Amino acid sequence: MRTCLLLLLAVGPAVLGATIQVSPTGSDAGRGTRRSPLATVSAALKAGRDWRAAKPGEAVTIELAGGRYELAEPVRFTPADSGITLRAGRGQIPVLSGGRRLVGWRRAAQRADLWTQTIPAVRDGQWYFHQLFVDGQRAQRARTPNTGFLRTAGKLGETSPITLPFQAGDLKPEWAQLPDARLIMLMKWTDLQLPIHAIDPALRVATLPGGPRPYWMDEPDARYWVENVPEALDAPGEWYLDRKSGVLSYLAPSGVDPNQALVVAPRLREVVRVEGDAVTGQPVSGLQFMGLTLADTDYEMPAEGMISPQSAVPVRGCFRVTHAVAGVVEDCVFANLAGYAIDLGRGAQHWRIVGNTVRDIGGGAVRIGEPGDRDAKSFDECHSQVVTDNELVRLGRVFAPACGVIIFQSGTNRIAHNHLADLYYTGISVGWNWGYETTPCRANVIEFNLVEQVGQGRLSDMGGFYTLGPQPGTVIRNNLFRDIQSYRYGGWALYTDEGSSGIVVENNVAYRCKDAGFHQHYGRDNVIRNNLLAWNQNHSVMRTRAEPHRSFWFTHNVVIADSGTLLGSNWEGTTNQFWSDENVWFDTRLGPAAEKYQFAGKPWPAWQARGQDFHSLIADPMLIDPRRPELGLKPESPAFKLGYRQIDLRSIGPRKPGKRK
Repeated sequence: MRTCLLLLLAVGPAVLGATIQVSPTGSDAGRGTRRSPLATVSAALKAGRDWRAAKPGEAVTIELAGGRYELAEPVRFTPADSGITLRAGRGQIPVLSGGRRLVGWRRAAQRADLWTQTIPAVRDGQWYFHQLFVDGQRAQRARTPNTGFLRTAGKLGETSPITLPFQAGDLKPEWAQLPDARLIMLMKWTDLQLPIHAIDPALRVATLPGGPRPYWMDEPDARYWVENVPEALDAPGEWYLDRKSGVLSYLAPSGVDPNQALVVAPRLREVVRVEGDAVTGQPVSGLQFMGLTLADTDYEMPAEGMISPQSAVPVRGCFRVTHAVAGVVEDCVFANLAGYAIDLGRGAQHWRIVGNTVRDIGGGAVRIGEPGDRDAKSFDECHSQVVTDNELVRLGRVFAPACGVIIFQSGTNRIAHNHLADLYYTGISVGWNWGYETTPCRANVIEFNLVEQVGQGRLSDMGGFYTLGPQPGTVIRNNLFRDIQSYRYGGWALYTDEGSSGIVVENNVAYRCKDAGFHQHYGRDNVIRNNLLAWNQNHSVMRTRAEPHRSFWFTHNVVIADSGTLLGSNWEGTTNQFWSDENVWFDTRLGPAAEKYQFAGKPWPAWQARGQDFHSLIADPMLIDPRRPELGLKPESPAFKLGYRQIDLRSIGPRKPGKRK
């Protein structure tokens, strides 16, 4: 390595520091120059450490040429790597892959579209994978049924092991002999991914590991499917891996030759690992990652399977950071990953995640903090991250309960100008505390995000944003939430759940959500003001629990309905327990006639006699375009006379690079 360092010094670095060149066609015996690049990122990092040891304080840039870098292990950054930039060369698309390309496919004799190959490392117990990617698309592991779901014939058993009553013919006894067969079930806001220990076709009962089962999981006709059984390999694009023989089978779609395609099986669960020294208290600092593509990871599945709690908490990220400060991830692509994409964990502080594309992810896009770090010390605290201008789409493909962005025990973060779309659970989740206990989750700002296509009928009890616990100083403003559809219940746009307190929710637009535009389960002293809620199906506004303190103030909002009820669930209590006023309410089915309206089962005059909405109006708020409420209200709208302010959403979602702040 001394020779490598001397060569780098001899090249004559740029004034601002060393630039080390890497190319898939290079050699780790090279000089790290454009004419003689290194071949691996790990070799470049070693050269960079030596450079910084010789010239402390000088910047080091590692520049990657385009192409695939198939990693034998994650790229690891320690405090010795502080200040290093890892970036794409100009106009280049380098891919850091956690997988291996599979070649040498053979067409099966019995059918032309079935291709196989034997992988000795699988047969010998050195490798097993749960994902397969073909030309950049996630292939479906053999599944039955191919579309839709099987349904249980009653509730799961409550004791351990779990018993599952099934419909006649749905499960086959021989599947219990396959250790890698998985039964995947959706229940309320979580999922179960379990092996099958036994199947009794006479009693029509399957036995699954785990239990006792939590009471809240009761769902008498729960939906499920089975993966990785040979009989399920019957649809184009599916694949099946036999651990014992090492044979991988792929049922190719018409016209696809896997020897001509890029077929990748993942080997790693992480692509990048940034880890400071928790023993000495020395963080990694000043790393930058620019223009890279991170792809092709797998997940770890314990032999006993996984019953995921809310938000797919056990699932970590492929870009994982602990005890590191002032890092930047900008203009990168995260694709074909198994867990969360970006994971800013314990001791991550002041990171900027800007302008990235995250797509086709098994879990969610970004997770911040740790669920159990309620009392973390200064070095371990996770806070002050900036997540802006990212495109976050096609999430939860393996772990449906994953959130688009989740903040656990972490404060002073900003989540802004992102586009989140096409996921099965909550868009942006903030907080991790059921009740009123104080946590470090405070003063988070969620603004100018476009959140859409959430839920899609897969799970229940979700929100466009979703908060838990006290969060003084947290503000959720100027966001657009639309098309949030739960399975049974709980498709809400603005959702302050258990103990949510001290939160300001203002200037948001929410429409076409299943259960309500705004719902508070229980909480204290939240301010819900100047929001536009339209065309939400079952209810417009919901409140669940009456408590002796004030739940929220609901003021200067515009609420428009064409179905369901204006107010849903529990509206018991006085103005000391909730207060609603200076709003505009309108139901297109009833028109402007106030005598036709019911509020929590009471006529409009009786509702006002309770001290609610005394200065509010029942009137057409006059949308500019009823199909697009985000365009706002016409200038002559009566809402403006009550102090409503037009909501400007022209800059929601990702901005162009020159417009980012």
